[in-house]
Amino acid sequence: MNASEDSLAPEVRSILDAARERPGGDEPVAVTARSFPDAVAATEAAGRIPVVAEVKPTSPTTAGERTDDPVELAREMVAGGATALSVLTEPDHFGGSVESLRRIREAVDVPVLRKDFVVNESQLDAVESDLVLLIARFLGDDLSDLVTAAKERGFQPLVEVHDRDELGRALDAGADIIGVNNRDLATLAVDLETFESVAPHVPDDVTLLAESGVTSAEDARRMRAAGADALLIGTAIMDGDVRANTDRFSNATAKTELSE
Repeated sequence: MNASEDSLAPEVRSILDAARERPGGDEPVAVTARSFPDAVAATEAAGRIPVVAEVKPTSPTTAGERTDDPVELAREMVAGGATALSVLTEPDHFGGSVESLRRIREAVDVPVLRKDFVVNESQLDAVESDLVLLIARFLGDDLSDLVTAAKERGFQPLVEVHDRDELGRALDAGADIIGVNNRDLATLAVDLETFESVAPHVPDDVTLLAESGVTSAEDARRMRAAGADALLIGTAIMDGDVRANTDRFSNATAKTELSE
């Protein structure tokens, strides 16, 4: 374990350890991806907030578990206005699976992000998706190689960062879709000021997401005002009626019309 990993919360270290044990695919996939930046632009042109709604059966930071059919949840999210979907494929801590992602992607016509903890190139080949999450803090010096490998397969890599140093490494690696995670992986605390501190340093030609901590209309307005092109929302959508919750965040303009 390196010094950076030693600072991770125990729950996060457990996730990372499990990720290192999971096999990848047998051969490289070739993906024809649905464009996430185009989907964001279309949503904004329609006067709505681009929302990436997350199919997340459970997580170490939430109570309980959703046992609904993930395909039906995904369809309801799209019906509620989701611009794209994030689908957990991590099985041990989040109740996800690559089979759920495969079924969901076949059932919807919006871009689908594979949210997992990819730590080596072969794991990119576990399943086709439109976007794949790469976490800068987990990948260290391997980040650039993984971004390149993902793009070679046709994926749109979403590189997750938490601070300006990680942002710099993501940009150097060629990332053009970046998510700023408001959750600190060392403490699991969430602070929306994290996005506000990093966003001003992101180039205009990068598609920028705010991740974690958006639980209300006020939060959504705040992140959009700070520069978020899209919002990745998990618990606040999964907790209750997913269609209504997705609509609550997406079916309004960002700064003036969104209400609680």
